[in-house]
Amino acid sequence: MRLIDEQYLKRPEYGSPRMTDWLRDEGHIANHKRVERLMRVMGIQAITPGPHTSKPSIGHKIYPYLLRNVDIERLHQVWSIDITYIPMKNGYMYLVAVIDWYSRYVLAWQLSNTMDTSFCIEALRDALEHGRPEIFNSDQGSQFTSGEFTEELLERDITISMDGRGRALDNVFIERLWWSVKYENIYPKHYADGYQLHRGLLDYFTYYNTERKHSSLDKRTPYDVFTEVCI
Repeated sequence: MRLIDEQYLKRPEYGSPRMTDWLRDEGHIANHKRVERLMRVMGIQAITPGPHTSKPSIGHKIYPYLLRNVDIERLHQVWSIDITYIPMKNGYMYLVAVIDWYSRYVLAWQLSNTMDTSFCIEALRDALEHGRPEIFNSDQGSQFTSGEFTEELLERDITISMDGRGRALDNVFIERLWWSVKYENIYPKHYADGYQLHRGLLDYFTYYNTERKHSSLDKRTPYDVFTEVCI
């Protein structure tokens, strides 16, 4: 599963057929149905249009994507949320994070051993302690299309936006965050359990927000931009 995860970060356009071909080319025994099942468990799918395994639950409302060609000009203009799969020595975990697009500041994050809705709502409520976004963007996963989750936004008059189906790049800032988290922290550390992972991520997100400078932010940190605007 880690090989699939690493390759997906490099090639997010890979669905299960191409991922199966790549694994075979690398010398691994790979069955397409097994690769498809693992990608479903991991919650990943190709960014290009086509058949996908990640779907909203029946009856959940889907909101349109509102951010195409929109200039991000201010703090709290757009926040987004996403879940990523975390491979470890024994088993796996899921990480959810909320990020402000303007500052790249990670507003909140939570870990879970299942892709349920409750840890996503907890992360959202933690993020809302920092302010209120104009637009909140997510994918069309069942966690984010559930009435329980969207009600948290609607009752605060926050406009909801959802990625086009199979379009991970609609949420590009948080996709870049996942690449940084995994290649700079998770893969090198080889965390053995959830406790170690939580401590490691606590340190990493502190570093990411307050020390890691971004060229897109004129060599400033997310914290620099976030607090400059807030002051």
